[in-house]
Amino acid sequence: MKPSTTLLLLSALQLLVLVFLSPPAPTNSFLLVAADAAPEAVRDIDGDKLRAGTEYYILPVFRGRGGGVSLGPRNATIYSCPLDVVQESQELDKGSPVAFSPVNPKKGVIRLSTDLNVKFPSVATVCIQSTVWKLDSYDESSGQYFITTAGKEGNPGAETVSNWFKIEKYGEEDYKLVFCPTVCDYCKVMCRDVGIYIDEYGTRHLALSDEPFKVKFQKA
Repeated sequence: MKPSTTLLLLSALQLLVLVFLSPPAPTNSFLLVAADAAPEAVRDIDGDKLRAGTEYYILPVFRGRGGGVSLGPRNATIYSCPLDVVQESQELDKGSPVAFSPVNPKKGVIRLSTDLNVKFPSVATVCIQSTVWKLDSYDESSGQYFITTAGKEGNPGAETVSNWFKIEKYGEEDYKLVFCPTVCDYCKVMCRDVGIYIDEYGTRHLALSDEPFKVKFQKA
């Protein structure tokens, strides 16, 4: 056998040994698991996971800036329907409890960055509309997008795009509410934080804002 042929055979054998001894190439299974991993669960002030259908108070993190959220009229001098979502002026007032419904009704845990409906399930009003939150149309007199009620629960899509909100982390342990629905692939939506707008009467309205309303959740 010629020296050149011997060298070629030895090189081929070395290559085969390296192939068999090398660790298997990573598969896409880890990537698939990571992609399918559920977002982090939202937790209440006791460290428990928020559950769909359970009632919670939405409370401010900062002291001295009002209490929990509740229902109130757009104009303090006129009682009109539907009612808006407002923050109680007194710090010790927890407001009215809300319940969350995720976009997938089979999911029992409320998770970050997930579309969900918010409603006041135990509040009785003279208004015949639902107490499901929704983003109202632009209010020219105040220059605000208020969070109001009379929304529809479930049925994700173009017709209900204004009814979906999300909870996002704000700091290590606190949260903020966000309007950035993803229930409609072709709809053009704005993505803004939910903050507090104080009107001329001192009413604290929930509205889209560049300054988030930093909140925590307490089981009712």
